[in-house]
Amino acid sequence: MEMHRIGKMVHNIGISTIRYGLVVNLLEIGRVKFEDYEVENIRPLVSSSPPLSWLIAKLGEKKVARLLGVTEIVLGSLIGAKPIAPKASALGSLAAVGMFATTLSFLATMPEAWQEGRGEPKLSLAGQFLVKDVVLLGASLVTAADALQAIERWRE
Repeated sequence: MEMHRIGKMVHNIGISTIRYGLVVNLLEIGRVKFEDYEVENIRPLVSSSPPLSWLIAKLGEKKVARLLGVTEIVLGSLIGAKPIAPKASALGSLAAVGMFATTLSFLATMPEAWQEGRGEPKLSLAGQFLVKDVVLLGASLVTAADALQAIERWRE
């Protein structure tokens, strides 16, 4: 087997792994938003975020957690639909880009994201939890590009 074909095969396996790893993450993270302990876990994140803190005042913490959970489940489902609905998958991936960009903004808005008094800035446990979203943001961009390319292939 020539290297080009092996590379293409590994690339395709990698894209599928990224896509369905992202799907599993979103479905599971969305599911736990319906657990009471997760309402407690996300409180400092959402309450310190200017774009989201007003939702808590309007809907309450439990409803906001469930709204976030539904959003994550819907996005995960859309991203996973690429084989049958590449347009829906592209839309879900691009929406996930926005969602992960929002969660990464918590690094700037949540004081608990950083350890104080350590000289140079160091991430706290909460900050370490958030920084993984850089990878999920990148995965969302990759799945968006892959779905957009699939739409073009379907048109040909």
